[in-house]
Amino acid sequence: MAEQIGPGPIGDTTGIREAVCIHTRKIFDSCRDKDCVEDLRLYPTVSSQAVLDRAISLKAGKAELLYAYIDVEPVGFNRGYYTVDVRYFYRVTADAFVGAARPVSVSGLAVFDKRAILFGSEGSAKVFSSSAAAGALDQQGITATNLPIAVVNSVDPIILSMRLADPCDAPAGCACAPDGAEVPAGIAACFPGELNMGGEGRRVYVTLGQFSIIRLERESQLLIPAYDYCVPTKECSGSGSSGEEDPCAIFRQVQFPTEEFFPPNTIAQPEGWQETKSACGCSCS
Repeated sequence: MAEQIGPGPIGDTTGIREAVCIHTRKIFDSCRDKDCVEDLRLYPTVSSQAVLDRAISLKAGKAELLYAYIDVEPVGFNRGYYTVDVRYFYRVTADAFVGAARPVSVSGLAVFDKRAILFGSEGSAKVFSSSAAAGALDQQGITATNLPIAVVNSVDPIILSMRLADPCDAPAGCACAPDGAEVPAGIAACFPGELNMGGEGRRVYVTLGQFSIIRLERESQLLIPAYDYCVPTKECSGSGSSGEEDPCAIFRQVQFPTEEFFPPNTIAQPEGWQETKSACGCSCS
């Protein structure tokens, strides 16, 4: 495997054809984080709340990251730095055990707020493009200054624990939104029914492990070395006269998925897995 080339001066210029100017987003600052969000309150659907009020125990299912709302604001006491506030919206599912009956699937919404401070440089130029929607003006684009663009990369979180609790047993300082908080329509539409945002009924608290990368970018014109044009080497499939291929001929080219029928003998554990398993060692932001 060839050595990966990182940003910086290039010593060997063999093969460089010319210097070209491109328009792209330059990353000014970035950070990565591993958040252990403890006692995050789950807001179940109305039907799920009725099941939870009668449940004896819960079995954690999975947590899915639906959306991340991002807001960027300049830091007043430090020029060139910005706060990046991120609100994560999760859809969490679980199995609730009611008596001796089969478990009932329940789902709900969890919300987590996170803040990072990153360097985004300064800029006062207003950028306009002909690719804007015709016949409509973007009010947000008109009033906004030239703030850097925040990008958040996240994966679905890991459910570390989940528990049932009565309203009076709410943990002190739990990471939860206030009762009756308004949920964006797009988020609410991801659930099979209306969400119970009130304080009545039994509550569910979930602890999530969230991995994320946050970066600040600005549109820039960069001068870069060019080796050559990107000429495709692969032929387009289905380029025959009829535009169709024999499906059996295509199937015969597919390798037999042997690994799908036989479990692996060994599974390589990530480095430091035992230490991570024995002690979380992280705190809620």
